[in-house]
Amino acid sequence: MTGGTRPGGTAATPQIEGALVEIQQYLAVLRKRWLSALLTALLILLAAALVTLLQTPRYEATNRLFIQTLTESSIAELNGGVDFASQQITTYADLATSPMVLDPVIEELALDKTSRELAEDINTSIPPDTLILEITVTSTTPDLAADIANSTAASLRAVVAELSTTTSGSTVKLTVVSTADAPSAPASPSVPRNIALGLLLGIMAGFAVAVAQELSDNRVRTTEDVEKSVAMPVIGSVQAVRDSEQAPLVMSDRPHSVEAEAYRELRTNLRFTGLNAASNSILVTSSLANEGKSSSAINLAHVLAQAGNCVLLIEADLRRPSLSRYLGLEATVGLTTVLIGEADLSEVTQPLETPGLEVLTAGPIPPNPSEMLGSIAMQRTLDTAMAAYDYVVIDSPPLLSVTDTAVLSRIVGGTLIVARSGLVRKPQLRAALEKLTTIDSDVLGVLLNRVPRRAHDVYTQRYQYAIDSESSVAMAARAETLALLREATSPRQELQPADTSSSRESSSLGDRRAETSEPLAKTLSRETESTGSRG
Repeated sequence: MTGGTRPGGTAATPQIEGALVEIQQYLAVLRKRWLSALLTALLILLAAALVTLLQTPRYEATNRLFIQTLTESSIAELNGGVDFASQQITTYADLATSPMVLDPVIEELALDKTSRELAEDINTSIPPDTLILEITVTSTTPDLAADIANSTAASLRAVVAELSTTTSGSTVKLTVVSTADAPSAPASPSVPRNIALGLLLGIMAGFAVAVAQELSDNRVRTTEDVEKSVAMPVIGSVQAVRDSEQAPLVMSDRPHSVEAEAYRELRTNLRFTGLNAASNSILVTSSLANEGKSSSAINLAHVLAQAGNCVLLIEADLRRPSLSRYLGLEATVGLTTVLIGEADLSEVTQPLETPGLEVLTAGPIPPNPSEMLGSIAMQRTLDTAMAAYDYVVIDSPPLLSVTDTAVLSRIVGGTLIVARSGLVRKPQLRAALEKLTTIDSDVLGVLLNRVPRRAHDVYTQRYQYAIDSESSVAMAARAETLALLREATSPRQELQPADTSSSRESSSLGDRRAETSEPLAKTLSRETESTGSRG
């Protein structure tokens, strides 16, 4: 018995799990589209309420008649009379709405209706297993409904009495059991019923609208959307930052935030994409503008430098440069200055506070960006940078706007496509990827940027751990500072060599920054003199 039960239970388990997954998917759709579903439900409910208020009230009044036969008192005759009444009662019900009965009613009450029109307001019914005929009249006024019901019953009694009269007298008698009284409340519309129906229809319509929007939405919102639309792996997913202006400075200003943790995950994943010492340049681009490619490039450069690498961040967006504005750097010299031969690469790079990270801004905007980026000078500049730095991160223009990025993608180690959740559409992302694959460019993967917080449910535990670890790191830093203070005030001098080494390292870093700043100052001076002579 046990052996026979187990296979059945095992077979049912996948079906139950599949049903649960489907329910969870529907619930996820409702969470995502809750506003549309709510508005639709409220709209349907409001429509039901308006229809109820606009309907003309209808009142119902009912007169009840008992059908009996006039026979002798023998049992056989009584039974025969009951059978005869049961057979005749349906005929009387139909007779109640005939012109023979209703014409006298119209004349008596002076109604402005025909017998056919009046018949539409009269309903006759026979309760089961009874000899009672109910005449129910519907009207716009309660008194008129009661008058018509009582007058119809009286007219029916007269007609039946006339039709059933024989030489021996009347054999069928209709007795009024209860007269029709004017109702105190309308029978229709029923406010509770209409509101309940409106609420039910609203919920169903809201759910249908949410599902329809989900099926028709072609925007990229989740990791699954990217992988299904372009068959490209998502190697990073960055949560939306409340203050968009702080997005480029996540790694430097909030190194222990959940967003910074996402960039660390991106750095880890990039190690498995084929980048090596001979091909260490990463081109960062997007399909459209405003997807966060520049902020992603800045944070990627920061996180690579924080791992102990020497990193150069190049601003190759020569049409709408933004790195100098984000980072507060000099913008009058940069990449274009190097490409036209007025300065060497080492003379115009600018260091940031993060050790090992330097930036080459765009410089003056040229009239021919595509030609400059596709020139031999750009290839030589990139080769020089790749030889001098561990990693070279390049911020480039959007793929679907201009051809600059397609030109650069052929001479770099790999291209990282930034896709902003809720902005770029699936056809646009496919078109951008096809633009790269057509020219055999190496695409590293997709970075899903500014993902809404509700879409990060999968990573909740990891992000919560990152948040909790921030306080732990802060406590550890304070403890280390107190330990250093105690050691500094201690009479023992065992840490002097380490302090000398740290001082020497700081001095070396300061000398390096000074060496970098001095050529930059000279270049700026030459640019100023050149501008003055041209003026």
